[in-house]
Amino acid sequence: MRILWTMLLSTLFLAASAQQLNGTKEAIVKIYTVAKVPNYQEPWSSSTRSSTGSGAIIEDGYILTNAHVVANQSFIEVQRYGQRKRYIAKVHAVSHQADLALLKVDDKAFFEGVKPLTFGSLPKVEQKIVVYGYPMGGSTLSATIGVVSRIEHHTYAHSGESFLAIQVDAAVNPGNSGGPALSNGKIVGVVMQLISKSQNIGYLVPVNIVKHFIEDMKDGKYDGFSDLGLNTQKLENPAIRRYYGLDDDTSGVLIVKVVHNSSLSGLLKEGDILTAVDGHNVENDGTVEFRKHEFTHYQHFVDVYQMGEKVKLDIIRDKKHIQVEVPLKYVADDMYLVKTTRYDTMPRYFVYGGYVFSPLTRNLIVSTNRNRLPLSYLAGKWQEEDKNEVVVLLKVLASDMSRGDNDFAMWPIDKVNGETFKDFKEFYEKVKAAKSDYIVLEDNDGAKVIIDRKEAQEKQSAILKKYNIEFDRSIDLRE
Repeated sequence: MRILWTMLLSTLFLAASAQQLNGTKEAIVKIYTVAKVPNYQEPWSSSTRSSTGSGAIIEDGYILTNAHVVANQSFIEVQRYGQRKRYIAKVHAVSHQADLALLKVDDKAFFEGVKPLTFGSLPKVEQKIVVYGYPMGGSTLSATIGVVSRIEHHTYAHSGESFLAIQVDAAVNPGNSGGPALSNGKIVGVVMQLISKSQNIGYLVPVNIVKHFIEDMKDGKYDGFSDLGLNTQKLENPAIRRYYGLDDDTSGVLIVKVVHNSSLSGLLKEGDILTAVDGHNVENDGTVEFRKHEFTHYQHFVDVYQMGEKVKLDIIRDKKHIQVEVPLKYVADDMYLVKTTRYDTMPRYFVYGGYVFSPLTRNLIVSTNRNRLPLSYLAGKWQEEDKNEVVVLLKVLASDMSRGDNDFAMWPIDKVNGETFKDFKEFYEKVKAAKSDYIVLEDNDGAKVIIDRKEAQEKQSAILKKYNIEFDRSIDLRE
């Protein structure tokens, strides 16, 4: 009897889903993107790639999709369900942080007869959803049914940052990206990524993150999701709790680092204990209860605010309870030593006598297997007052003047002629301004690369021509 009842419920849900599909399929869009893909190992060059994704028409004439569907785009076309005509689209707004984008189509005929999709609320675990899109394996619209498995913070593959995400068991495949996930006819998430080594495990950008992005863009400028600029440590160990005088009724996390240029600089100190964010208790494992019996990272109650707003933090300092109000002013990119993943821009570089230099980015790290472990360690570090960017000797272009140095690649540079530098631009200026016979580059361990300044200048043009490099520096340095 129980099996029959379960089958009846499934049949009813499928029937309702079919009816829902008939009312929403006209709003589902297939997106064709031609992208200019930078080559971070040869930063003066790029290639072209074509791909497809999915999207949904929402109110105010926007198409909602993923940022990674249109990243590095040079040309975009969109096609509605049931039509063969493609329309030219352009990116209106993009959040590479949250992997979201809004597209616009100038031709009003594209929207004729379409009822835009609207937004629902954050779904509950076990709630049924329908995922729409144009995945690989066919050219027509696909609808797959699943349930919400869990909701918690997860790393977004596109940016490498962590936000709330919805895990679903609906089939999600390449091409589904950007498609809407609906429950009761309303968008509750946007398909984002899948676990390639698993079966039917996909992730959605939840509707509250989508709404935050759209609200952020109403003034025509994307500000992003703020980062507090903190390193914290769990307080689950009994000894550390006794050391800081915490009783069984007090929970929180220990603040072990406050970034010098964060919103919290001067407000919080190392050794403070963060006990609540926006009035929500922080557990000893660093989580907060965002719904009854559901927990996620305490950053969640920072993410609900827009940049420029303030959030209240409860802390314990010297065994005294105090509250501070923090203005949200910075994204993680403003404070990390290594910038988060770059899109929609060409890499920065500088060639000097065949020695190629570049700021370290996460794009650069994932593009190579050379020296990846120590470079990945740097990617997790915060800026310091005297250092806000890492510069690497990316590679050495073989020539008679660089013999013996060709093994240097992805090599972090600490000093130029004995002097430290703050960022890539200052490094470039120090090299260009040098008057000594030699340019001496040195890493943190004292290893050196020596460049004959006069010889580098004399042979620069020939080396650039040999390797078909039009400019010896990226456009930001030429300007």
